[in-house]
Amino acid sequence: MTTNEPMAEQAATPKKGKAKTPRQPMPEQDPRRRRYNFEEVPRGYSEETAMLEASRCIQCKKPGCVEGCPVNIHIPAFIKLIAEGKFIDALLKLKEQTALPAVCGRVCPQESQCEARCILGKKGEPVAIGRLERFAADYARKHGGVPEPVKAAATGKRVAIVGAGPAGITVAGELARWGHEVVMFEALHLAGGVLMYGIPQFRLPKEIVQFEINSLKRLGVTIHTDYVIGKSETVGQLMEQGFDAVFIATGAGLPVFLGIPGENAIGVFSANEFLTRANLMRAIDFPRFATSPIRPHRAVTVGGGNVAMDAARTALRLGAESTIVYRRSKAEMPARAEEVHHAEEEGVVFHLLTNPVRIVTDARNRVTGVECLRMELGEPDASGRRRPVAVKGSEFIVPADTVIVAIGNQPNPLVPQTAPEIETSKRGTITADPVTMMTSKPGVFAGGDIVSGAATVISAMGQGKTAALHIHRYLMGGDPPR
Repeated sequence: MTTNEPMAEQAATPKKGKAKTPRQPMPEQDPRRRRYNFEEVPRGYSEETAMLEASRCIQCKKPGCVEGCPVNIHIPAFIKLIAEGKFIDALLKLKEQTALPAVCGRVCPQESQCEARCILGKKGEPVAIGRLERFAADYARKHGGVPEPVKAAATGKRVAIVGAGPAGITVAGELARWGHEVVMFEALHLAGGVLMYGIPQFRLPKEIVQFEINSLKRLGVTIHTDYVIGKSETVGQLMEQGFDAVFIATGAGLPVFLGIPGENAIGVFSANEFLTRANLMRAIDFPRFATSPIRPHRAVTVGGGNVAMDAARTALRLGAESTIVYRRSKAEMPARAEEVHHAEEEGVVFHLLTNPVRIVTDARNRVTGVECLRMELGEPDASGRRRPVAVKGSEFIVPADTVIVAIGNQPNPLVPQTAPEIETSKRGTITADPVTMMTSKPGVFAGGDIVSGAATVISAMGQGKTAALHIHRYLMGGDPPR
């Protein structure tokens, strides 16, 4: 190319070259090995691979990826820094918008959010935004490059946060940086919410979650665990004790069951209980941890979402023949394609277009199997997915000694039940203003799954960012310091 060629042509050439670079694969544990351990499955990019993948970004002037991110991360900016080898700076850019980059880089559904809007994805594969986010966070943590958090001057305002999951963590981090005194109340014995009790170690190592929790503590956030608001105190009593605002982030921890005969049998678990015992209470490490172990031999997990994949893959690692029963086809599964693929690689058996109608038990009321019906897909329902219709006379039994029900969760009812002044919906969610996240009680805000119903980590964080901004405005009458 000569130097007198138009600038537009000069700029176009490297972009075409970038687009031709293939998306870099993620190194992973061999499925023949990982099905027997709880080590993390993806191994992460090397520095060289991360820089090569980052070089694929064409730095759009109007990046759709940012619009696709619920917390509006400056995606082209942090990726450009990785491409230049400025890995710590990349993390600092991420931290401007997200409190949990190492978490989101692992568990967020980038394929339906930021990466779905990447221009390279229109004719090829999008930039691996999530993998690069994970890389930057992991690099900084491993190389001691995470800076000490900077706080604004104290405002004299106190904020209580009920629930230490993704939404609560996000609000706590923002408000503490802006100079408010923040106190968190967590019902379980470790902070982290679903990041600790729901997502298995092989998808999200718990030491990463606790690293982020420790970052909050360095900001001066006080965290009370084993503290159940709604039992110890009510939201109203928190405000009477001198808190200027309250943020409710108690999540969607009430499991939904099938409502079929035999569901009260010994060996039937909600996915919440099964995963909480395995992840948070470390039943997988019995007897080193005293939690009673779960030792399934034939486990059937009912459902097709990420929680079902987590439960089935956990059961497999505990030594079970692990089967998933799902009433629709693979195309309708709400789980991430990556998680389904990993489950298949590891040997989880899928009974698709299959619906459980009865838990089969023995004389001692212990599970011996699941009676199922074959299904076929009819017309689309309200969700847009084709409705499953039973095939008459197609009953068959899947042998099992353990059944894990993973068909969804409802909002945690405890706080709403003890705060009648806070309006709720027919679904049991707290009603919050979509602009400010304030509830019907002045000074009380809410966000995450307790407002939206069961959703993603990143959507809870997005609501948390919105709530934090408006809590600050409520307390101070203006925008926070930048």
